[in-house]
Amino acid sequence: MFGDLMGMMGKIKETQAKMEATKKRLDTVLVDEKSTDGLLAVTITANRTIRSIQIDDSLLNDKEMLEDYLVNVLNKAITNATQVNETELGAVAKEGMPNIPGMDLFK
Repeated sequence: MFGDLMGMMGKIKETQAKMEATKKRLDTVLVDEKSTDGLLAVTITANRTIRSIQIDDSLLNDKEMLEDYLVNVLNKAITNATQVNETELGAVAKEGMPNIPGMDLFK
């Protein structure tokens, strides 16, 4: 019984280390999103940190339009980055979880 418990604890520590490594790697995974007309583009990491924003000069004349573009494009980028983040971290968590009956949380 204690051998199983110690093995499980070791597996959990190993999974925690893999999760931290994956989080660091996700800082280098870039998600690009742009408006349908290409006037605004953003790049964020899979950890949802904004890396760059490119704004066409034509948007600088209309503050409200620029704000709308920023909200829409950033929201799309954040949604896509969140999907990448959750998929990657979920895969690590699923592979590292011990097989405990009734605890199939990551199906």
